[in-house]
This record gives sequence, C-alpha cells and structure tokens, in this order.
Amino acid sequence: MTIELQHPQLIPGQTVPVRVVDCDVHPYPRTGELAPFIPEPFRTRFARRAQDSGAEIYYDAPDFAYSGAMRIDSYPQDGEFAGSDPELLFQQLIIEAGSDIAILGPGNHAPGQTGDEVHALAVATNRWQEECWLDSTHNWHQRFRGSIVAPIEVPEAAAREIEAWAEHPYFVQVLITAEPRPAWGDPRYNPIWEAAVRHDIPVSCHLGRGRYNELPMSPVGFMTYNHDLMVSYSMLAANQVMSLIFDGVFDRFPSLKIVFIEHGFNWILPLMWRMDAIFEAHGVPETGLRRKPSEYVKDNIWFTTQPLDYPEDKLELTNALHWMEADKLLLFSSDYPHWTFDDPQWVAKHMPDHMRDAIMFQNGIDLFHLPKEVPSLLGQKRAV
Repeated sequence: MTIELQHPQLIPGQTVPVRVVDCDVHPYPRTGELAPFIPEPFRTRFARRAQDSGAEIYYDAPDFAYSGAMRIDSYPQDGEFAGSDPELLFQQLIIEAGSDIAILGPGNHAPGQTGDEVHALAVATNRWQEECWLDSTHNWHQRFRGSIVAPIEVPEAAAREIEAWAEHPYFVQVLITAEPRPAWGDPRYNPIWEAAVRHDIPVSCHLGRGRYNELPMSPVGFMTYNHDLMVSYSMLAANQVMSLIFDGVFDRFPSLKIVFIEHGFNWILPLMWRMDAIFEAHGVPETGLRRKPSEYVKDNIWFTTQPLDYPEDKLELTNALHWMEADKLLLFSSDYPHWTFDDPQWVAKHMPDHMRDAIMFQNGIDLFHLPKEVPSLLGQKRAV
C-alpha cells in the first residue's frame, strides 16, 4: 500500500478553536531509536533479554497476522512499526481525522523487571519523547503533548521524573501502570501523588496487562482468549478506584486528578451506587471518609471514551451517560494506531448534544491545561 502524505502548512497569524482533544495516542520508537537514551548496563541487558525471549501478545486484532493489532494503514512505508512516524501520525490523526491536540501515551518498549530497570526505561522514554516527538522539528504544528512516564514500582524515582519534566510546556500528564501491588491507596505511593499535586498535573493510567506474571489482571488467572480480556479488563481499574477512595488518598490529596485510559467507563455507575450504599450502611467511623464515595469519583477521577460500548438501542447509552454525569467524567480518546481506533466524528455523534463539547474537548482543555486555540493548518479536516 502506498500512502501519499500531504505537507500541510501553518497559516501565518491564524488560529482555530480546539474542538477535539485526543487523550490516547500511542507513539512507538523506530528500530533502535530508544536505545541511545537508555544508560548502560540496562541497554545491553534489555537487548539481550529481547533477543532471548519472544513477546507474548494478548491483544490480537481480527487480522492480527497482518497488522500486529494496529491499523494496517498506520505502518510507515519504510517498514517500521505503526505509530513510529510522527509525520504519518500527524497526517492520519490531525489532518484526516480532525483531532486538534493528541496526547501521546508511550507504552513499555523494553522488558524492564527490577526497579532500577523500570526507572531506566522511564527516563529513556521521557527523553525520547522530548527529542523525537515534542521538539520543534516534529511538533512544528504544536499539536502533540507528551506523558511523563513515572515508574510507580519505585515511587521516589517516579517523583523525581515528575519534578524533572512537570514544567516542560509539552508534557501534560504523568503516566503510571495499575498492575503492581499493593494497591494505590498504600502510603508508599505518596511521593507520586505529592509531586503531581504540587505541579497540578493529572496522573493517568493506561490499560496494561501481562507484565507481572504473578499478578494477572483477572482474580482467577490469565484469561484464555482475547475475548475474555477485552470484556474483563475494567476490573483492575475498579479495584484501584476503591483503593484510592476507601484508603483515603483523596482526603490526603484533595486536588489529585486521576485518569483511567482505555479501561471502559460504563461500569463506574453501578460501582458508585454500590460504594455509596456500603458507605451509608457503615458510616464514617468505618472508613474515615469525609464525603460519599461517588463525590470523590466526580471530583477527582476521569475516564476515556475508547472503547465505546454501543448497545443496539442508542437510548440505553444515552441514559447511562446521563446517569453517570459523563460531562464531568469523560474524555475523548481514539486509541490510534490500534485497530480499535475510534474516529472523533463517530464518537461525537453518539454523545448527547449538551455533553458533546465537554467530552470531545472542554474537559481535556481544563484538565490538562491545554490552549483553547491552536495554529491553523491548511487542509485540516474539522471533525466536530
């Protein structure tokens, strides 16, 4: 397949209002691109480990043999992996799909296992984002924003990464994982929450799976099929929500902002009902909470739209969005370049009219302190 790339240009002196903030975009390093940022001895260790063991894939697309769980058209012509070419990503996501700002969420690109290894990988990933995606050459259009990858396994080191990058104009969130034990309510993670609150930067957690073999996502072990995984991966997020609330994290850090990326969102409504019912039955002495659990959710937690569960009766989705007050909790996300990509126009038309602007862009602008306008581009499709 040959992809003809346009070469859009900024229209001098003109801006356009931001109408789509995409909160889940995945950049990938080109072959060997991350290695120079990884210090020794970790660089050699990661290379040897990758050579000795194959990757386990739990996230297979229907056409996995051809796409590697990615959109087939998102692979650059030079044979590199999907999402590794800033120009192609810009073309497909900004120009063609009409997103105005893309928040980049890099994944784990090397098999880090010990605390030192995970920290070294996080440091390298942050430097790679700055030099290969957020610099003036690749972000000339000012549409990309980065994530401070913070190794939650080593909270003090994670806090140092937050301190190092929080004032950078293009890093807008902290990115952690949900898998390590104990749950987030444990005081050992306080340095991360403290640093995030100090810099008024949200802490986001993208769906993760399979890295900690002793801690599968499911309480009953690893799932057999991709189908099991895709249906049940919200359970990990639900447990972290309860830990944050019942273990008092939001009472200790009232302004802490948590975002769950690609964990689903419809499940939060019955969870809020259940947490409030238990809280009412047992009262404040049992938990020490200052407010109802659902109030913490509405003030401190956000979710992304992808994957958007779409029932046959659209009214059922509309009612769920109303009941959970989605205009307070929801952020648009596309999951580019995965095969599950949700086009912003498709998502927008399924959002209730009075919630659409909040979900598609305003919540993202407010939460991540983004500009309300961006430089105008010749040829960009306006999605919403």
